[in-house]
Amino acid sequence: MLSLCFRFRSRREMLRVLNGLGWVTLQRLGVAVRTMAGVPTVSLPELRSLLASGQARLIDVRTREEAAAGTIPSALNIPVSELESALQMEPAAFQALYAAEKPRLEEENLIFFCQIGKRGFLATQLAQGLGYAGARNYAGAYREWLQKEG
Repeated sequence: MLSLCFRFRSRREMLRVLNGLGWVTLQRLGVAVRTMAGVPTVSLPELRSLLASGQARLIDVRTREEAAAGTIPSALNIPVSELESALQMEPAAFQALYAAEKPRLEEENLIFFCQIGKRGFLATQLAQGLGYAGARNYAGAYREWLQKEG
């Protein structure tokens, strides 16, 4: 998949890269950007406020190894590869496996994050597709958290 984070040293470099991508790739990039724009996100200041008031439920969708190396306090780790089955489990099975209460469909501020944003975005889309209307993506991801809070 194409990374959506570009940093160019000059306009000329940007044009050279974009010209090299080809028309089909640029169309796909446009679709991806429009799709990402449709997923509800939360900013770092908003996340801080929600956490301070106890109004956020955080799910770290990185691997267990990544989460063990450091995560946002109070986050529950459910790797993105397990997320769909986890969100469809019976509450008792979820509790037994993750030692936490299963999120409710109507839960507000069910916030997903990963290392740089892509898996968190996918997790948010998945949760929304399963009926979790309050699903949101912390687009700054753990990388931003670590830089600003760590």
